[in-house]
Amino acid sequence: MIETQWLIPLLPFLAALLVHLFGARLGKRVAQLSVGLNLVVVLVAAFQLTAYIVNDTGPQWAGLAGGLGSLQIDPLSAIMALVVAGISLVVHIYSIRYMIEEPGYARFFMLLDLMTGSILLMVMAGDLITLLVAWHLIGVFLYFLLAHNTEPLNAQRYAFWTFITYRLGDLPLVLAAMVLFQAYGALDFPTLFARIEATPDARTFLDLPVAGTVAFLVALAAFAKSAQFPLHTWLPYSMEGPTPVSALMHAGIVNAGGIIINRFAPVFVHSSEVLHLLFIVGLLTAILGSMLMLAQNDIKKSLGYSTVGQMGFMIMETGAGAFALAIFHLIAHGLFKGTLFLGAGKVIGAARKHDGVPNDPLYDFLVERKPAPTRLPWLLIGAAMLIVPLVILVLAHAWVAPDFFQKQGAIVLLFFGWITGVQVLFATHRLDTENPLRMMALIVLSFAVIVIGYSFIGHSFESFLYPDAEFRAALYAAAGIDQITFGVLIVLLALVMVAGWLGAYLTHVRRQRVDREHGRTWLTLYALFSREFYIADLYHRMTVSMLALSRRLNIWLRWG
Repeated sequence: MIETQWLIPLLPFLAALLVHLFGARLGKRVAQLSVGLNLVVVLVAAFQLTAYIVNDTGPQWAGLAGGLGSLQIDPLSAIMALVVAGISLVVHIYSIRYMIEEPGYARFFMLLDLMTGSILLMVMAGDLITLLVAWHLIGVFLYFLLAHNTEPLNAQRYAFWTFITYRLGDLPLVLAAMVLFQAYGALDFPTLFARIEATPDARTFLDLPVAGTVAFLVALAAFAKSAQFPLHTWLPYSMEGPTPVSALMHAGIVNAGGIIINRFAPVFVHSSEVLHLLFIVGLLTAILGSMLMLAQNDIKKSLGYSTVGQMGFMIMETGAGAFALAIFHLIAHGLFKGTLFLGAGKVIGAARKHDGVPNDPLYDFLVERKPAPTRLPWLLIGAAMLIVPLVILVLAHAWVAPDFFQKQGAIVLLFFGWITGVQVLFATHRLDTENPLRMMALIVLSFAVIVIGYSFIGHSFESFLYPDAEFRAALYAAAGIDQITFGVLIVLLALVMVAGWLGAYLTHVRRQRVDREHGRTWLTLYALFSREFYIADLYHRMTVSMLALSRRLNIWLRWG
C-alpha cells in the first residue's frame, strides 16, 4: 500500500510539468489535462484511506533510496490527503470557466498543480527534511498564485506581504528541526517520536527542555501559517488574488498550522505551558476575527476575517487538548469555506452585471432588520436559549463518551458549544413566521440533530486519529490547569456572556434611546472595528519607518 502513496504528491507535480510542456499546443484545453490527473489523485487518496481502514495495518513509513525524502501513512496523512485532493479538484474544475478570460491561463493551472503537490507532500511527509521543503514550497507557490494578475498593484503588495509572513513562519520550524536532530539524532518521524517518548526530559542548549522549546517553535510556525494574532493581517488582505486561489487558501493552505501541531502531538503532550499559550492565542484570534468580520463591507474580506476566527477556534481546540477535534474542525471548515468562496465569486460576477439586491424574508431580517410580526414571550425564549443548548450538548456527549466530562478541555469545548448554541437560537428565533412555536421547535430539532451527529462523528474521528486512549488522556491532562482557577474562569466567563446577551437584548428593546444617547460611542466603535483596530495601519507605519531607517543607514555606510 505504501508504494502507491508516492503517486499522491507526484501526480500534481507531473500535471504541472505536462501543463508547462503542452500549454502552448493545447491552449485552453490544457485545463482538462490538469483536472484529469487531479481526479486520479483523488481516486488514489480515497483508495489509500479505504485500504488503511479496511486492512488495519497501522502506520507505515517508506523512504527513497539515499534518504532524500520519505512519506508515511497514518490516520492524519491518509485523511488529509483525501481532503486536500478533493478540495483541489473542485477548485480546478471551478477555475476552468472562471479563469477562461484571464491572461496566463496555462500558467495558472501549472501553479495550482504545484501548490496541490506541495500541500500533499506536507501532509504526508515522513521526515523533517521533506516537511521543511514542502512547508517552504507552499509559501513560494502561494506568492505566485496571489500575484497571478500582475496589473493591480495591491495584489502584488499583499502577495509580498503574505510571502514575508510565511517566511517568518519558516524560521521557527527550521530551528525546531535543528533542535530535534541535535537532541535525538534522527530525522524520520517514527524514530524521532519513539526517542522523545523514551526520554521526554532531554535538554538542549542553555539547558532548555527540548520538548518545550520545540513545541514553542512549532507553535510560532503555526501562528504565522494559520493567521493567528498578531500575524493575522495578511489573510484578509490577500483577497486581491483570483477567487479560486482564495478558496484553496482558505479551505486548505491556511489549515497548515493545525496539521503541523497535530503532526508534532508527541512533543506537545510534554509541553503544558505551550498548550496554554495555544489556547490563549487561539481564543484572542477567534474573538478578534469574529468581531472584525461583522464590520467589513467587502464580501471576500469579511470571509477572510471569518477564516481568521475559525483558525483561532482550531488553534484553541489544540490548546484544550482536543487535537483530533481541531482536524475535524478544519476539515468541516475547509469544505464549508471552499464552497462559500466559490459561491462568493459567482455572486461578485452577478453583482457586476446587475446591481440589484435580493428582496426576500431572509434579506429583510438580516439587512433591513424588520421585526417578525408574531413573537414568543421573551422570558420563555430567553430560558429556552440558555437551557436547551446545554441539555442537548450534555446528553449528546454523555451518550457517546461518558468519561468526556472528566477532562477540562472537554468542559471548555462544551462551554463554547453552549455559547454557540445560544447564539444560534438568539439569531434565528426572530425569523418572520406565522407560527413562531413551530419555527422554534424546528430550530431546536435541527440543532439537536446537528449536535448529536457532530458529537458521534467527532468522537469516532478522535478514536480513528488517535487510537491510543492513554495518549488522548495525556493530551487532555497536559492542557489542564488548576481546578479552582479553572472553575472560577468558567463561572466568570459564563457571567460575562449572560451579561452580554442581556445587554444586547436591552439595547435592542431601547434601540432608539440608545442611538440617541450613545450615537457617538457607536460611531467610534464602528470606526475602530471597520479599521481593524488600526493593526494593519500600525504595521504599515512600522514598515515605512524601517524603510526610511534602511535608506538612512545605506547613505551613512556609503559615506563611510
